[in-house]
Amino acid sequence: MNGRATAPAAGTVLNALATGTGSAFAIDGEITATVQLTTDGPVTGEIAGEPDADTRLIERCVELVVERFGDGEGGTVRTTSEIPLAAGLKSSSAAANATVLATLEALETSCPRDDAARLGVEAARDAGVTVTGAFDDASASMLGGLTITDNTHDELLHHETVDWDVLVWTPNERAFSTDADVGRCETIAPMADLVADLAMAGDYGRAMTVNGLAYCAALEFPTEPLVAAMTDVDGVSLSGTGPSFVAVGDRSSLERVQERWNTYEGNTWLTTTRTDGARTR
Repeated sequence: MNGRATAPAAGTVLNALATGTGSAFAIDGEITATVQLTTDGPVTGEIAGEPDADTRLIERCVELVVERFGDGEGGTVRTTSEIPLAAGLKSSSAAANATVLATLEALETSCPRDDAARLGVEAARDAGVTVTGAFDDASASMLGGLTITDNTHDELLHHETVDWDVLVWTPNERAFSTDADVGRCETIAPMADLVADLAMAGDYGRAMTVNGLAYCAALEFPTEPLVAAMTDVDGVSLSGTGPSFVAVGDRSSLERVQERWNTYEGNTWLTTTRTDGARTR
């Protein structure tokens, strides 16, 4: 009873903290989960390279899948990541998605992909690693492409394939979404509503940029990375609750922005969007 699955990272178009409406897009960097089930016993987890990391999320994913589709199995789950943790690149959603699919494979069963993402969201809420439930992040990572969601009801409002080059800058520090000041974020709800309108109209670049300016102000991140990129990209935003920033546009323009962002402490990464989402392998 073994399973293995991968799920991609994601970047932000609209952070859902202000209103419950969110939007994200999958990017080409993965988390892999390996699940080995036993006939009974507890579920234990391990995050490679992070011996002190909290494993409740991935353990709860296995437990929920077993509760829904199994027969009291226990076992182990181990994740490895190309994505920096607590960087705003949806590592928790990717880990949950990969773990859910790997557990389903170990049980030799399946369920619709959006429902599989909802199982990961439920596990994230149970583990206390999310404020909104992050169905926007989970759906983008699970399905690939870009999604717009109502996180209050875990409802998928829109799903579209996008083909973009993507630039990521990740500072050296970490930021956990549960530490975000939700009250301050709620004060920018009018801007979040504007971002939602732009996204639903397909104006994703401007939506990202307005989101980035608003949430940098609310969460007290610098706007300089946004300003340094605006003239060369289609859109740029703080990703999630930070600290990473993401920009989309043509590759040559992103390379110019990368030169500027390389003057900041941390790491830059040129990648692309992902259309295929999470998968077993």
